[in-house]
Amino acid sequence: MRFVFVMDTLDRVSPDKDTTFAFIEAAQARGHESLHALVSDLGVRRGRTFARVRPLTIHDDAPRIRLSGPVHELELDHADVVFIRKDPPFDRAYSYATLLLEHARGGPLIVNDPRGLRDANEKLYALNFSEWMPRTIVTADRDAIFGFVDEVGGAAVIKPLDGAGGVGVMKLARADKNARAIADVVTYEGKRLAMVQEFLPSVTEGDKRILLLEGEPLGAILRVPRADDIRSNIHVGGNVVPCELTPREHELIRAIAPRLIRDGLHFVGLDVIGEHLTEVNVTSPTGIQELGRFTGTSPADKVIAWAEQKRASARAHH
Repeated sequence: MRFVFVMDTLDRVSPDKDTTFAFIEAAQARGHESLHALVSDLGVRRGRTFARVRPLTIHDDAPRIRLSGPVHELELDHADVVFIRKDPPFDRAYSYATLLLEHARGGPLIVNDPRGLRDANEKLYALNFSEWMPRTIVTADRDAIFGFVDEVGGAAVIKPLDGAGGVGVMKLARADKNARAIADVVTYEGKRLAMVQEFLPSVTEGDKRILLLEGEPLGAILRVPRADDIRSNIHVGGNVVPCELTPREHELIRAIAPRLIRDGLHFVGLDVIGEHLTEVNVTSPTGIQELGRFTGTSPADKVIAWAEQKRASARAHH
């Protein structure tokens, strides 16, 4: 089959950590062709989406991931699977890309569905399952923020709605003289929305990343923050350790899976702290390589095998 990866430039890909790398490697091992495109390589002609692509291969020696051959144009109807793996931020260019990909609908399998990506802001989408979340408020208003901080016992976490990799995530403590300044910085002095959640002390034990494929858990890893940080993102120095899912986390997955499937969010990373859902990552969830190493399995291979099967059954229906 032919796989198109809409992703970042290759200098952004870390072969031993990157989930997209693992997908390309698994696709290659299963005999598929992989092609690379940037968001800016997408276009529409005669009402159908095309991409300017180059072949993408994985090697044992450095550089482990390489582009080869000239750029050529491919109508996405001639691809089997399109993986949208562009890292956040979800900016205007990203938004336009999802709108262009609407014109490939009915052609290749698109992971994740472009409409689902537009609907599912990674911070706000979790509000669809608010009974599973820590107490949360979304507002740009400083007084409302501090009223909420008092209500949840004097400590909360504030985050911008468009951040990723832990950027802009800060603790708000009533006793901290910087707290008001932090709220002003994150909300641009009341002009930009922020999400504020009650502080969960169990964050020191870690933030669990649960990877789901079509609503079923592939497994989970635990990201443990450094002693001097509340953020456990790998990007900011969090340490990754193996973990199991608790009965309550299985219940959480069962509760939210139908909505994820309905929205075409096939490959998703849930962030869970102390059995509370804090985020639903849909743009380019990561963690699959660590999961594979801890469990001695190949979850990326499972994802590619699932994509093959899903594509083959869609073809059979046509």
